[in-house]
Amino acid sequence: LAALYGAFTRGEPSPLPPLAIQYADYAAWQRARLAGEEHARQVEYWRARLAGAPVLLDLPTDRPRPAMQGTGAASHRFRIPRPLHERLSALARAQGGTPFMAVAAAWAALLHRWSGEDDLVVGTPVAGRTHPQTEPLIGFFVQTLALRMDLSGDPSFHALLGRVRRTTVEAYAHQEVPFDQLVDELKVERSLSHPPVFQAMITLQNASGAGPELPGLRAETVGAEVGAGEGYLALYMEEDERGLDAVLRYPTDLWDAATMERVAGHLLTLLGAAAADPDTRLSRLPLLSDDERARLVAEAAGPPLEVPALPAHRLFEAQAARTPDAVAVVSGETVLSYAELNARANRLARRLRALGVGPERRVGVCLHRSPELVAALLAVVKAGGAYVPLDPADPPGRLAYLRQDAGVSLVVSSSDLAHAAGGDAPVLWVDREPLDGESPEDLDGEADLDGLMYVIYTSGSTGRPKGAMNAHRGVVNRLHWMRREYGIGADDVFLQKTPFSFDVSVQEFFLPLVVGARLVVARPEGHRDPGYLREVMQAQAVTWVHFVPSMLAAFLEQPGLDRLTALRRVFSSGEALPRELAERCLARLPATVGLHNLYGPTEAAIDVSFWPCRSDDPARPVPIGRAVANTRLHVLDDALQPVPPAVTGELYIGGVQVGRGYLRRPGLTAERFVPDPFSATRGARLYRTGDRARLRPDGAIECAGRVDHQVKLRGLRIEPGEIETALLAHPALREAVVVVRADGLGDARLVAYVAAAEGVAAPSVGELRAHLGATLPDYMVPGAFVTLDRLPLTASGKVDRRALPAPERAPERDYVPPTTPAQKTIAGFWAEVLGVERVGVEDNFFEIGGHSLLVARLFVRIREAFPREMVLVDLFRHTTVAAQAAFVTERPDEAPAVTVSQQRGTDRAGLRRASVGTHRGRR
Repeated sequence: LAALYGAFTRGEPSPLPPLAIQYADYAAWQRARLAGEEHARQVEYWRARLAGAPVLLDLPTDRPRPAMQGTGAASHRFRIPRPLHERLSALARAQGGTPFMAVAAAWAALLHRWSGEDDLVVGTPVAGRTHPQTEPLIGFFVQTLALRMDLSGDPSFHALLGRVRRTTVEAYAHQEVPFDQLVDELKVERSLSHPPVFQAMITLQNASGAGPELPGLRAETVGAEVGAGEGYLALYMEEDERGLDAVLRYPTDLWDAATMERVAGHLLTLLGAAAADPDTRLSRLPLLSDDERARLVAEAAGPPLEVPALPAHRLFEAQAARTPDAVAVVSGETVLSYAELNARANRLARRLRALGVGPERRVGVCLHRSPELVAALLAVVKAGGAYVPLDPADPPGRLAYLRQDAGVSLVVSSSDLAHAAGGDAPVLWVDREPLDGESPEDLDGEADLDGLMYVIYTSGSTGRPKGAMNAHRGVVNRLHWMRREYGIGADDVFLQKTPFSFDVSVQEFFLPLVVGARLVVARPEGHRDPGYLREVMQAQAVTWVHFVPSMLAAFLEQPGLDRLTALRRVFSSGEALPRELAERCLARLPATVGLHNLYGPTEAAIDVSFWPCRSDDPARPVPIGRAVANTRLHVLDDALQPVPPAVTGELYIGGVQVGRGYLRRPGLTAERFVPDPFSATRGARLYRTGDRARLRPDGAIECAGRVDHQVKLRGLRIEPGEIETALLAHPALREAVVVVRADGLGDARLVAYVAAAEGVAAPSVGELRAHLGATLPDYMVPGAFVTLDRLPLTASGKVDRRALPAPERAPERDYVPPTTPAQKTIAGFWAEVLGVERVGVEDNFFEIGGHSLLVARLFVRIREAFPREMVLVDLFRHTTVAAQAAFVTERPDEAPAVTVSQQRGTDRAGLRRASVGTHRGRR
């Protein structure tokens, strides 16, 4: 630089040509090495090292990852203090490592805790001057390495540091393969939504920051913005006398500044704990400060509420005494007052007691939805027992299993259901048993609030249903909270339509009866008929109704919903409530109707969280909200520690509504009902829901799918619920569900099942692909679409995934053979990639089985066969043989395109600029 400056000021010839010659010599030497055996050995190392590596680091984001990554980026600056940096450096040196390896291990640990991934790839730039001959040369030699980090087995930080050291040393020894070439050699699946190979980076600049000494010049280092952040979350650090000056660079279309500030704080907390005790396992290294942890634990609790110390049937009896003549139950032409219903239940309860029913005795109830069913449920709990629903609609074999597994001492049924109720247990036939001689007065004795109230069976992962046990105390807490929260009273009219083998029915049966409201009982199987439900709701002036989202979508297709003027609230639970469905509900129903999203597993008393939906709420997905009174909702990691907001963990339920466990399943109960580390109550337990969840900044909880229903396809973690939400945003669709199925070649793929709205033509496959492609990354667009008149539902109104038909191969278009040389060549490539015999020029690549990975394979073949400069996105824009052939043969000056080399630069523009900005002082 001094020579150049001197020559310029003195008007002498430039000394640049000799330097240029030296650089040209280096380029020739490098080309020779790239063709040699050593290069082939290094390429083979990287192939083996990155084989099976995850394609995408699934970090939690403030907004969904866009279909095409943006270029906006911002920075958050913080400092790693010198004492902490020195402790980490000493720890690294003790293992033969460097300060970079220590902070790289901490960065990997943070990404692991933030994402849940134990196999991740992190990029880092290196100087690239591995030979002394390169020292006098001016030029940009920076190379990029992909460090594949192994965090499996929950190692200690000390052990992780050893792994990172080995990984880094090996990568340094194989650093001469240009990253561009490495991406091509690995045949990495390209996506417009994220960079290839890695999406997180780390750089530590420890060269002197002093400016060079130049004759006649004063030079100083000037701070500048680093990196472009195009798709990368990058940690840049530079060593100075005060420690490490650190910068988090991030894409602004994914994260907010407040989130990055929290991430920086979590990194500092983790670094401090790792330096203090490097033998601590990663799962035990804290991310949260003590104050943050205490705040999250406190905010997990619902509001305190004083609840009556009486079981539900005693509250009903008190209400019957206050309003004996008020209408309690309406079922078709049958109307029962509170006094009449109470008398029926009391007579039956006395007979049950005479037959040995008492505390903890389980009684099977097998009745159609009717006034007799309402009286029977009340009678069982009045007698002190716990009811076990035996839905007459279930197959006899299942009912026999439930009776046997529950160990019922008695079954209450009617003679028309002898085929369903019969078995080893004695049966009390309510239509044959004379009960007039029994007293209609309330029974003596107080039921234990902690006594068993019901056992409801749920599906099990082993295929055997399991009985979830719930006590009176949790149910009464839930009913009393809802009464207070929503102002429910005697003027309300409830529709009971949920099969009583599902716990929502507990609320539908008992809530109106303890507040003096009217209970309208839908006819048997009426819950499956949206038209009937609308008619009965209008005729009976129903004010309160519950729907699972699947059924709500069907109900909203009914005409005349504006005439439901008495309706005040619609409650939804049982499935994730799509934002589009919530908006449609609020738009279709009268403006006075509120929609409330509830959440709760059968293993806790009915629902444990609530969220009022608003049409102006941009939240996607709809949150499940906050905990109800006297209940706690914790989002925890595998070590039962609170996770930071936005980070996905598992949802745990604590407090009064946690159930008693699974009947006769002590092992499963111990696995799912774990000791509560946040409660001072002896023996308190948390229920592990198996639902993935995250906290929003405002404290509301969002569900993020099931722990055990997670989909991993071609190395990518996918939540089908996100795709379903995007599908339902299409105005022509009423229902949608996405599953993973194996196609005819044994390759797993996403399959979308959709049903069109009433009176609307179903959208074409191409239209649906385009619709999803506007908001989702290409790897989340299903490979097959199946249009049905209506999605199959279970008895509870949820989508029956087992009944979904296998997708058929898309019907062929009228075959138009390729004619031009380009069309024939491309059609041959398609047939090879897709494994089909013939391809017509009008066939659509994605409609006949193509997906993003196959596009990448096709791209390689077309690029090698045609001279036209192109990028991968061009094949997403031109999806037929005819369109691709026209594109590759047209003149570039007529249709300018970004070149392949430019596209590669786009993928790593942030890396290159970051390298320039963070390697000051190196020659």
